[in-house]
Amino acid sequence: MKTIMDILTLSNIQFMIFTGAKYSLLLAMGALFFGVILGIIGAALKLSKHFVLRAIGNVYVEIFRGTPMLLQIMFLYLAVPTVVQSITGQRFQADPYVCCLVAVSLNSGAYQVELIRSGILGVDKGQWEACETIGLNYVQTMRYVILPQAFKRIIPPLISEFITLIKDSSLIFTIGAVELLATASVIGANTFNYLVPLTATGAIYLVMTLCISAIARYVEGRLAVSD
Repeated sequence: MKTIMDILTLSNIQFMIFTGAKYSLLLAMGALFFGVILGIIGAALKLSKHFVLRAIGNVYVEIFRGTPMLLQIMFLYLAVPTVVQSITGQRFQADPYVCCLVAVSLNSGAYQVELIRSGILGVDKGQWEACETIGLNYVQTMRYVILPQAFKRIIPPLISEFITLIKDSSLIFTIGAVELLATASVIGANTFNYLVPLTATGAIYLVMTLCISAIARYVEGRLAVSD
């Protein structure tokens, strides 16, 4: 029977950290970045005075918040290539990392729409009136006045969203991409022992989330002082 040291060799630990954890963090950071962009666009659509634009924003949010993220990943990886092949007549193989980044970004963006919208609505209406008085248009008002104040309010929730994205990155394991959970599965298959690598994986996830939570508490404290 293999011991823990036989399973958690230096090469296996490096594989879990520098391959698995790295891809999990990169995916989460990428999804958070693109999710914020989608969140800003979606919030602007939902706050629009035009019915069609509000409808587009609402449909986006309801679709991606109302369906499982795993379904969205599988749809992009398995269903979309089928559609492309039927149109072009050529076999199309989707990249699992690209599919996951797109799906997780779209899903995260749908949740961030509400975060950013609530942050914008939390800005005093007098700010809007002052901007209108000095001649700023809607885009200028959002860019230079409203969004900077709104983001100050939503930074802590965004950090929490980042923690969620790190854990959700494990879903790409289902379509064959390598991330932290996948490395545990590979090591378990090679050593015929899943207990140790899965426990180690849980410990790595816990360390990452605890570190980010500590950063979140620090940021919240700094923001509270600045207020």
